[in-house]
Amino acid sequence: MKSVLVIDDNPDIRENTAEILDLAGYKTLTAENGKKGVDIAIKKKPDLIICDIMMPELDGYGVLHLLQKNPETINIPFIFLTAKTERSDFRKGMEMGADDYITKPFEDIELLNAVEVRLKKAEILDHKYSASPQGLNQFIRDVKDSGLVMQLADQYNIESYNKKQILYQEGKRPRFLYYLVKGKVKGIKTHEDGKEYITDLFSEGDFMGYHSLIEDKNYDDSTVVLEDAEIMQVPREDFLQMIYGDINIATKFIRIITQNVKEKEERLLNLAYSSLRKRVAKALVDIQNKFSPQGESKPIEISREDIAHYVGTATESLIRTLSDFKAEKLIEIREGKIIISNLDKLKNLLY
Repeated sequence: MKSVLVIDDNPDIRENTAEILDLAGYKTLTAENGKKGVDIAIKKKPDLIICDIMMPELDGYGVLHLLQKNPETINIPFIFLTAKTERSDFRKGMEMGADDYITKPFEDIELLNAVEVRLKKAEILDHKYSASPQGLNQFIRDVKDSGLVMQLADQYNIESYNKKQILYQEGKRPRFLYYLVKGKVKGIKTHEDGKEYITDLFSEGDFMGYHSLIEDKNYDDSTVVLEDAEIMQVPREDFLQMIYGDINIATKFIRIITQNVKEKEERLLNLAYSSLRKRVAKALVDIQNKFSPQGESKPIEISREDIAHYVGTATESLIRTLSDFKAEKLIEIREGKIIISNLDKLKNLLY
């Protein structure tokens, strides 16, 4: 059960706020002034604090200042209660590190929504996301689902794209964050000699194009639809507000981006120094994990040519390696589709 500390010198407001939270299933703590509120916060370490601004002895700004100085309470979400006449002063509190404010008098649902959103935010920032594209995508989804960005509506235009259709092109300016609702998409770069290299693979639930949006630069690769797809387009401004509207979220996001870049660098090293067998094995494992994340043994439904481009080899060389893997019972070929028979052995291929 989440705990909430309510600090307010007005007994009616304090008790009414605590009662609403009690009925909603929260454990409530109360304090009638700022000094007692700070003491309770340090001793009990609530999951969230709601604090009035104008109080005798120690006002809400003082409470926030003391809690921000204490490493044990600095990350507790903090919501100010402010009268309408004080509304012009709320910015001071936000600049000090408060997470939100509620104007008195307030409706029950307004209070509960603010508390829920801030608690979800805390969970997101505490969550350990994996250093992978999947971890990054999960972080973006969690931020969106949490309601932290009020302007980020639930519905955007969902466009239908046909197989082989280009989503965005290398060198063009980014306008949207793309969310893959259905289908498969590949990211590609084309060398001067015309050879194609697959930089990324995207499946349902993935976001695309965020690197260029964050860095405010032209796309450094292109994306092409692998099979008929439905894609939601989130306007650039909404996405940037989601990331940069909160410094904690921005920091978390950039950290995951950095780890994601390291993963891509490791893949490039693998392409440069591993044997063809190990490169093909790793590619099959990557593709299996991307398009069958639950561990199901589904057929790999992308072309041999695309697999070759992902590996960085000729299609003929790929086919010869696949033939060896089939003879070694690492994979099966059914109706022209690859099915991995021994995932563990492919992952740990010695040569």
